[in-house]
Amino acid sequence: MSNPSGSATVPERLVSLDAFRGLTMLFMASSGFGIAQIAKAYPDSTLLQFLHYNTSHAAWIGGGAWDMIQPAFMFMVGMALPFSASRRVTDGQESGRRFLHSLWRAFVLVALGVFLATGTGKQPEFVFPNVLAQIGLGYIFLTLLVGRGWRVQVGVITVIAVTTWAAFALTPTAAADTNWRALGVAPKLMQEAVLPGFFAHWNMNANFASAFDQWFLNLFPTEKPFVYNGGGYTTLNFVPALITMILGLMAGEILRSERTPKEKLRGLLQVGAICLGLGIAAGLTICPIVKRLWTPSWALWSGGVVLWAFAFLYWLIDLRGRKAWAFPLVVVGMNSIAIYLAYQLCGGWLKALARTWLGASTFTGTYGEALLCLTVLGALWLFCYWLYRQKVFVRV
Repeated sequence: MSNPSGSATVPERLVSLDAFRGLTMLFMASSGFGIAQIAKAYPDSTLLQFLHYNTSHAAWIGGGAWDMIQPAFMFMVGMALPFSASRRVTDGQESGRRFLHSLWRAFVLVALGVFLATGTGKQPEFVFPNVLAQIGLGYIFLTLLVGRGWRVQVGVITVIAVTTWAAFALTPTAAADTNWRALGVAPKLMQEAVLPGFFAHWNMNANFASAFDQWFLNLFPTEKPFVYNGGGYTTLNFVPALITMILGLMAGEILRSERTPKEKLRGLLQVGAICLGLGIAAGLTICPIVKRLWTPSWALWSGGVVLWAFAFLYWLIDLRGRKAWAFPLVVVGMNSIAIYLAYQLCGGWLKALARTWLGASTFTGTYGEALLCLTVLGALWLFCYWLYRQKVFVRV
């Protein structure tokens, strides 16, 4: 039976992949380390303002380290796919069974996304911008590209980028007298999220994808008609987000290839450089770099950043053999779904618990929020460590 991921053997588990996954999830679970409150107290500190920018979401255009969490998560889904596909083939699973597993995984991811979006609402909230739902919506399409070769994969990336760009570019822009407040664009966001000229096709909540949601999401039962997403996110983000996951898939297949380790590293760096160059060029000319719409320029630019970040860990951990320091990251990386769900479902409860048992006064003042974030982060890491010691690894 042929191997769909392009290699006849299953290599040793990549420590760098687990470490990168763990680093991403710990960064997410840090809640920004409470830096926003510290930066507010020291408005003249260049360092703290820089850290604040990189631990919070960009209002619309661009983004720092915090906005790289979701691209990294989606990239790693693609990167892990060649390895898991190879294991299933080695275990003797037929193609039909593998496809059914992919369908089931996609369904569970979308269902989890809807569940987390609903929270304690009176009825299910059928919205799909959650990262799990976005991965689930694109997952089947991603699995069809495993082992297809880089020419096919780059061709698909090109088709997605051009089609997505055209859909926005050909949609009429909002009228001059548009009531932006009614579309959820606060006055403080006007300069950032309402763009001039041709870039107006990517304005917040007045674009092709938001118009689609105003139709699509109202097909589901809702307490009130859907008009806009408060953050400007859309369901159709999953289409260009496939670019991010395909880049991860390509990286995974590079790592599974028979190239030498140095050649693999060079390949990752070269693909990252190409993505960065194309993303920046597109962002300056034909469409803005907007994470909340996952514009093609964002997909390429963030993909390049993530590729280089992973390449650094691959060089340090797997090529240089510096693995010991990464153990705290690996513990989390091997249970990324578990910590994600624990943070989403229990983060608020853990904060309340910390205030109760350690005293609310412990977490007041300029550094109180930072201490609270670190306390919760420590509790979540201990949870992952306990799972690791019990050899319990949550999978979807």
